[in-house]
Amino acid sequence: MLTLINANRMQPLIAPIGLDYVAGACRQAGIRTEALDLALAEDPQAALTAHFAHRRDRLVGVTFRNVDDSFWPSAQSFLGELEALVRRLRGLTEAPIVLGGVGFSILAGPILQRIGADFGVRGDGEAALPMLAAELAGRRRFDRVPGLVWRRGQEVRANPPAWPADLTLPTQRDAIDNARYFHLGGQGGMETKRGCPGKCIYCADPLAKGPVVRPRPPAQAVDEVKALLGQGVDVLHLCDGEFNIPLDHAKAVCRELIDRGLGGRVRWYAYLAVTPFDAELAALMARAGCVGINFTTDSADERMIAAYGHPHRRDDLARAVALSKAAGITVMLDLLIGGPGETPESVRQSIQYLRGLEADAIGAALGLRVYPGTPAAARIAAEGPMEHNPAIRRRYDGPVDLVQPTFYVSAALPDRPARFVNELIGDDPRFFKPLDVAGDGTASDHNYNDNAALVAAIAAGRRGAYWDILRRMR
Repeated sequence: MLTLINANRMQPLIAPIGLDYVAGACRQAGIRTEALDLALAEDPQAALTAHFAHRRDRLVGVTFRNVDDSFWPSAQSFLGELEALVRRLRGLTEAPIVLGGVGFSILAGPILQRIGADFGVRGDGEAALPMLAAELAGRRRFDRVPGLVWRRGQEVRANPPAWPADLTLPTQRDAIDNARYFHLGGQGGMETKRGCPGKCIYCADPLAKGPVVRPRPPAQAVDEVKALLGQGVDVLHLCDGEFNIPLDHAKAVCRELIDRGLGGRVRWYAYLAVTPFDAELAALMARAGCVGINFTTDSADERMIAAYGHPHRRDDLARAVALSKAAGITVMLDLLIGGPGETPESVRQSIQYLRGLEADAIGAALGLRVYPGTPAAARIAAEGPMEHNPAIRRRYDGPVDLVQPTFYVSAALPDRPARFVNELIGDDPRFFKPLDVAGDGTASDHNYNDNAALVAAIAAGRRGAYWDILRRMR
């Protein structure tokens, strides 16, 4: 028997789609698998005790979706909660504990070392978990399990990441209560692909899902949409890194939705790169049910666009917004302010340019989360010891530890960069402003972690991407 645990209780609740996929794959492999969803439990500790009272599991899996909230200045880490859960499990079951999920995959070795679990899977768990269960029951050749990180004595060993080129995922989506998550979280989730070949200097997605895009067959992805519709989930957010990479696959998914008559039954949102994007894709997305696009913008200053590793130019951003609006799709643009090379003038250029576009919402996040293994981390390390770098922002003491929430805000910006940004934004209601920690705390940022206003809006019946719900609340 296998238990898979979801411990992410961040509000609003997000359905653990990775756990849903992995549970489906384990069941297909003939393993008796049960999901223990602590996010939906009124008393998580009591739920743990009751679940393990009469079980003899072969393996217990824990999904770890978020290392932290990736937002400055809150900088809330979730590692302590994961450590406490693993410690609690040690007292309830003798089964080995395996960690997985996107958050784990970003920092697999350091997290396994700190948390004290037996195993972890970096990358896709759908094939790895059944193989690990088989090895535990057999010859224990752990070097055969894709993506496995495990202990051998005091040493932590790691197999190559589990990023299979042929991505096939279960479509039934019946291991968790998706209908309840939709009621409490306002949206469902799914993937049409994994991996991203983008060169964004800060992004952890290639660390978790691989640097090569791995598309699912469009018919399989749409089978999953149909399964979710059958559970009453008719508003989705695609969890792809960038839906339009590759462009042909995005169009094929849209055509499959249209041909099967689902475009009028489901509303969905997606993240997109600014390029490639054309009028045909915009029109297909609208016909297929897309109602909102969040473009990876980061900056509208030409020098900073290049510094962040994007292939597009500033005018491509204006074109993407215009094509989306012409197709009737709501647009969100996300700025990432304060990265290496940012200056007051580059911030001014970005905000001034975006104010002239017809985007419906604009995020102005301040501070770049520094993940080890990214080009941004290497560039920042080259500036000198991080402990003495005035651009480093953190809420913990001691040496700089990139497993903990660590942020970079260019030292070239004024002493109170959030106030500077907010003054440039002025009274434009489309912007989510950064929080000025030295101010009055009234800025309207869009940190979704434990966002009480967002939770209340969903409880009142709002549905959609969280940025769009917040936008409509205004």
